[in-house]
Amino acid sequence: MLLQGKTVIVSGVGAGLGHQVAATVVRDGGNAVLGARTEANLAKTAAELDPEGAHTAHRSTDITDETQCEALAALAVERFGGIDAVVHVAAWDSYFGGLEDADFATWQRVVDVNLLGTLRMTRACLPALKERGGSVVVIGTQSSVAAPSQVRQAAYAASKGALTSAMYSLARELGPHRIRVNTVLPGWMWGPPVEAYVQFTAHTEGVPEPEVLGRLTERMALPELATDGDVADAVAFLASDRARSITGQSLLVNAGELMR
Repeated sequence: MLLQGKTVIVSGVGAGLGHQVAATVVRDGGNAVLGARTEANLAKTAAELDPEGAHTAHRSTDITDETQCEALAALAVERFGGIDAVVHVAAWDSYFGGLEDADFATWQRVVDVNLLGTLRMTRACLPALKERGGSVVVIGTQSSVAAPSQVRQAAYAASKGALTSAMYSLARELGPHRIRVNTVLPGWMWGPPVEAYVQFTAHTEGVPEPEVLGRLTERMALPELATDGDVADAVAFLASDRARSITGQSLLVNAGELMR
């Protein structure tokens, strides 16, 4: 029960990693305060994870809106008395392409969500975090340090890379308040997005799904993809008191595909 009695805000709670992080918080004894843009998805997730409603709360939140970020932080304090950790899953990862075909207006929106949105949400939580100390965990991406050959997501990777760089400054700035800031860098991660990629590629190329999956796993030290649950477990550790002396660090969760 790594998070017994802890209150954790989770942004970007949808069908994939955000849902799994929220489930892990509740499983490990914490209170999960859920934020995402779609209220119906939040209500469904909360009902599934916590039918009696004792350990979850949720509010529709667009992290590009500072007022909505402040409202989610206020909900956590109102409902559970404070904030112990913030996990930033919310991101725009569905824009694909590189430099030659770049629409820089879209790049700016990606940066506004992934970089500035995360900073907005963090700042909204600072008054409560300063009262207790605590943890900020950012979901980054392996593609910010090693571009994959299968897909091009230059805007997403660049925005997440900037966020990892910002983490170092935040760790220094917030450390005196006993607030730790770390980043988890997933690689290929078995969950709804990668499942869809494997299915789509297999259908498009007319090959079995295991063949497509094998192309991904053949580069990994461990012969399988990490899962949403594996990443969520790493997040829970970094959010917990067992990581009390860890700050300003990036943790790859990638089955050994990239080693640093």
